[in-house]
Amino acid sequence: MVLSFHNSDSSERLYLQVYHYYRELILSRRLPPGSRMPSLRTCARDLHLSRTTIENAYLQLAADGYIISKAQSGYYVTDIAEQKPAPQKSSRPALPPLRYNFASSGVDRESFRFDLWQRYLKSALRQNERLLSYGEPQGEPDFRQVLSEYVRQRRNVTCSPDDIVIGAGVQSLLHILCPLIKDKKTVSFPTASFIQGSTVFSDYGFEVRYRNKDSGVIYVSPAHMTKWGEIMPVSRRMELLHYAGEHQSLIIEDDFENEFVYLQKPTPSLFSLAGGHGVVYIGSFSRLLLPSIRISFMILPPRLSEAYQKKAACYNQTASKAEQIALCQFIRDGHLASQIRRLKRLYTLKMKRLRAEIQAVFGSRCQIQIGEAGTSLALTLPCSSDGASLKKEARAKGLRLEILKEEAGSVTLLLSCSAMPAEDFRPACELLKSLL
Repeated sequence: MVLSFHNSDSSERLYLQVYHYYRELILSRRLPPGSRMPSLRTCARDLHLSRTTIENAYLQLAADGYIISKAQSGYYVTDIAEQKPAPQKSSRPALPPLRYNFASSGVDRESFRFDLWQRYLKSALRQNERLLSYGEPQGEPDFRQVLSEYVRQRRNVTCSPDDIVIGAGVQSLLHILCPLIKDKKTVSFPTASFIQGSTVFSDYGFEVRYRNKDSGVIYVSPAHMTKWGEIMPVSRRMELLHYAGEHQSLIIEDDFENEFVYLQKPTPSLFSLAGGHGVVYIGSFSRLLLPSIRISFMILPPRLSEAYQKKAACYNQTASKAEQIALCQFIRDGHLASQIRRLKRLYTLKMKRLRAEIQAVFGSRCQIQIGEAGTSLALTLPCSSDGASLKKEARAKGLRLEILKEEAGSVTLLLSCSAMPAEDFRPACELLKSLL
C-alpha cells in the first residue's frame, strides 16, 4: 500500500485523512459490502501511522455507518454504498414578495415600545444569582402574585397565586391540563379553526367535537366567538354555566382578545360568574405585547389545582425565566395597563380606517361584519371564482388573504388590520378589487 499521509497546519488531521480515504473506497465500491477491513495493527503498520490514529478513523467510519464492528472478528464494510438516496422533493416555485397581508395575526410595529421593554429585560438579566437556577415549574412566585392581582382588577377573577400555572403559549398549558381531566373523554370547540387546541386534545385521546355542548369539556372563547370579534352576551354565559353545572362538564375559558373590546365594556368572565368552580381560565400576553414573547397563564379551579400540585414537580417550566421577571415588574409599574389603552386607541382608529377604505373602493357591492372586539372584520364580496383560486391568484400578486366562507357567487374574507400599515389599506383593497 503506497500512500502518503502528512500533518501540517494546512491539512486535515491525520485520522480524518484516513477516514476520507476509506470512505472513498467504500462509496466507489472498491471495498465491497461485507468485506473485512484491515486490522488496526496491520493498517497502522502499512500507513506508518499510530494505532490511535487508525482507531479514531475507524470509529468515525463506524459512527457514520460505513463500517460495523463485529465482536472478536474486526470491522466490516456495510452496504451503505448500495443504498439509493431518498428522492429530493421538488422545491416550490418562488413566490413574489408579499406586499400586503390581510391574513396576518401579528402586531403593528407602532403598537409596542421596544425601548421600554428592552430596559425591563436588561434589568431582569442583571439578576445574576436568580438566573443561575432553572425556572419554577409552576412559574415564578412573584410573577404569579402579580398576575393574581392583575386578573382580579381587570377581570374580577379571584384566585390564589398557587392556582396559576405559567407556560410558553396555550398549547404548553393544555399539555399540562389534559392529563388532569382525561376522565372527561370528549371536548367541544366552537369551530374547526381551533386547530392548535383540538390537536393537543386529540393527541391525548379525547374525542373532538364542534358546537356540541353535550361534551365532557367545553372550550370557549367568549370575547372571540367569531373571527371578526363577536362577544358572548352575559345571558348566554349564564346559560352555559348552568348547563355545564347540571351535566358535570368542565369549561375552558380562553380569554383571547378580551382586552380589545371597543364598543362596550368588557363582560364578566365565565370564571368570575362561576365563582371559580368548574371553569379553567386561560390568558396570554402575546397579543398585548409581542407574538414572540411566549408567556401564557392558566388558572385552575380548586379540585384541579389540588391535582396539579401533586405532580407539579414533574414538569419543567417552558416560559423564559428572564421574560417572566421582566413582565412582572412591567405590570407592577403600570405599563401593561398603559399598553392596553395604547392598543385600543391604535386598533380602533385602524379598524375605522380599514372600513372606510373598503367602502370607498367597493361601495354597495360589499357587506361588512364587525364585532365588538378584535382586530379583524369579515368582508363579503361577489366572486365568480372559487376561494382557493382567488387566494392563489392574490398571493401571486403579493396579497395574502384568508377565506372564511364561500357561497354561490360570493366569497367572505377575513381582513385583519393589526399588522398592515394603515396607508396600505387603500392599495391593498384596489388590488383585491382588480382580482375580482
